[in-house]
Amino acid sequence: MQVLVRDNNVEQALRVLKKKMQREGVFREMRARRSYEKPSERRAREKAEAIRRSRKAARKQAQREGLLPAPKKKLRTVPGRPAAPSSHSA
Repeated sequence: MQVLVRDNNVEQALRVLKKKMQREGVFREMRARRSYEKPSERRAREKAEAIRRSRKAARKQAQREGLLPAPKKKLRTVPGRPAAPSSHSA
């Protein structure tokens, strides 16, 4: 894995590296390898993960088909800027 450091900005390069490692699953694997996992525990964990993935896919499919309401959008506020005025202000 490789990250370019621009203008000696090491903090930004570290953020980019952490994001890449997170996406690749390096942190999850490091945590898993910290201690031994019995084969039976591994099978149970993988089965639970598969069930979680299939439920998530089914939920997304139902939302696309209109059977479930879409999740509410979270309002993102930018630091240093006032929040957008609401439509029903007094």
